[in-house]
Amino acid sequence: MKQDIHPPYFPEAKVKCVCGNSFTVGSTKPELKVEICYNCHPFYTGKEKLIDTAGKVEKFKARRDKAAAIASAPKKEKKARVKKPKKAIVK
Repeated sequence: MKQDIHPPYFPEAKVKCVCGNSFTVGSTKPELKVEICYNCHPFYTGKEKLIDTAGKVEKFKARRDKAAAIASAPKKEKKARVKKPKKAIVK
């Protein structure tokens, strides 16, 4: 293994979270600042907000039914467009 190519290792690096929690880990940096940790993460604290996935199915079915209704509605006849004569360029 090559010498002097690896960064220094700090076995007691301090991690500080915005919630105020701090703990130590091994890292190549002496101090780490994080936005979320095990103390404030919703999954670990049990304050997890569950998203209503049942509503998504009903919304999809409603969009599909609306699209089918539009497709089966009688189509309006398009008016034929009248082409305008081009203007002559006078030099």
